[in-house]
Amino acid sequence: LQESGSAGNIKPSGGQDPSKKDVPAEDIDIDMGAPETEKAAVAIQSQFRKFQKKKQAVKS
Repeated sequence: LQESGSAGNIKPSGGQDPSKKDVPAEDIDIDMGAPETEKAAVAIQSQFRKFQKKKQAVKS
């Protein structure tokens, strides 16, 4: 992910890049019960929460 401070970089609603609209979605098989998957999810959530706190601090 890239952070941008510029107001000119507005993404279209829906969060999808319109240039990638016709690309078929890959079917990815993820074992949701695997310990590695849980560790990865916790790490991602932790980083996201830090990002959200930093984002809120910048607005204040």
